[in-house]
Amino acid sequence: MHIAWIGKKSPFCGNVTYSREVTNALLDRGHQVSFLHFAQEEVDPHNWPDCPEVSLPFLYKSQVYTIPTLKATKVLTQSLRRLKPNLVHASLTLSPLDFLLPEICAELNLPLIATFHTPFAGKGAKLKSGTQLLAYQLYAPFLVNYDRVIVFSQVQRDLLARLGLLAENVAVIPNGVDVQKYSPGSAYLKQELKAKRLFVYQGRLATEKNVEALLRAWKQAEMDSDSKLLIVGDGPLTQSLKPFYGSEYGIFWLGFVGDENRRIEILRGADVFVLPSLVEGLSISLLEAMACGLACLATDAGADGEVLEGGAGVILSTQRVMSELRTLLPVFQDHAELTTLLGQKARQRVLERYTLKDNITQLEQLYNQVLQQRQDKTVLTHNLNRKT
Repeated sequence: MHIAWIGKKSPFCGNVTYSREVTNALLDRGHQVSFLHFAQEEVDPHNWPDCPEVSLPFLYKSQVYTIPTLKATKVLTQSLRRLKPNLVHASLTLSPLDFLLPEICAELNLPLIATFHTPFAGKGAKLKSGTQLLAYQLYAPFLVNYDRVIVFSQVQRDLLARLGLLAENVAVIPNGVDVQKYSPGSAYLKQELKAKRLFVYQGRLATEKNVEALLRAWKQAEMDSDSKLLIVGDGPLTQSLKPFYGSEYGIFWLGFVGDENRRIEILRGADVFVLPSLVEGLSISLLEAMACGLACLATDAGADGEVLEGGAGVILSTQRVMSELRTLLPVFQDHAELTTLLGQKARQRVLERYTLKDNITQLEQLYNQVLQQRQDKTVLTHNLNRKT
């Protein structure tokens, strides 16, 4: 099968990880993948699969959204016409091009599938952030024109159904992790940092990630001097937070870590992973930490609470993140047996529900289903035309 994949390769974010992992896995299973993405720079061939690539011109791109040039639509259309894929899969980049894709693919008679990553507050929450209002209320009328929309949880599926999408056109396929690569193992991080207990946050440093609540809770909890908190990632809040929460409080800022092996080493060396987000989709960073056997504390934002339910981790309330962390951080510091047990349960949960292998199998089934429906529709239309 030939898949034209439209996604992101930079700057680093969850969408980039999703596109990289899924396209690599599809190639491993013998599919042909053409990768179309917004780029003007050279792509490191060691980090990406050896498959046809198309660079789409852009005016601006960030971890959150992308603004294409006027020429991008023409480049995309001509590229799809030349590549002749069996289907198009768009890992939506929050770009105006997302709204034009159904029209482009209809013109070329190509089935179109979308993965809708946009975060949301969680079970029972109202759409209240600007990002959500844009992505859910404004996107919904356009998503109905996609053959299928992939989301990560039933909660997200229900949310889109309330906005007018047919439930049968929304597929729940959770993110998956390569559990061979992300697995428990030895690391020397504690020796490097002279730490007895190691906590880690990994992700963007932006308002919706609520990292300041973690930092304030850590500071107020007066953690032991041999307990350390690692902040892995970068973002718009780095410069406003870093000066106030430094090594004197046992907090170390590692910045963006591009080397995947180093990120795995950090996870393997840590005891506890903390994700205090106010909104999420389904955090790949959380799944990676769970796969590495860390005890995990995360809010019930997006699908993250669903991942940890039933004892696979501790679910924090988005309304009381700081106060709950202030209580829980010392508990996780002082009770190593608790973190060991929760780490084992976290790893088992990933093995049961969130492996990349199962993710790709479900994706292949969806592709075949969409192609079969398109074929059946073509045959039906042909037969009706013959009768008339």
